[in-house]
Amino acid sequence: QGQLVESGGGTVQAGGSLRLSCVASGRALSAFNRAWFRQTPGKEREFVAVINFSGSHIYYADSAKGRFTISRDNVMNTIYLQMISLKPEDTAVYFCAADTMARGEYRRTDSYDYWGQGTQVTVSS
Repeated sequence: QGQLVESGGGTVQAGGSLRLSCVASGRALSAFNRAWFRQTPGKEREFVAVINFSGSHIYYADSAKGRFTISRDNVMNTIYLQMISLKPEDTAVYFCAADTMARGEYRRTDSYDYWGQGTQVTVSS
């Protein structure tokens, strides 16, 4: 079994910053790609950012470009999502995900084998 545990969510004012963390354990440790998604009530989970094992390939959703930075520390089995210049529309539950099969379609939720429980990010205006 694998497990992912997120932390770092909270409530900030617009323009503020947060850093999310996601620690992997078990079979999730062997993930090739690790990603962040987010979801608001009544909407589908949407892709935010992905990073491969070595960190050499990183992709962002258009909404995240220039404001969010994904990184990973393989020694600590952790990925991070540094978010700056937060907007009220960034309010969502943020989930981390792990793909142990190196599937190419990183924007699809069904490309990932393991998911965290989610951490709430609320940005007030």
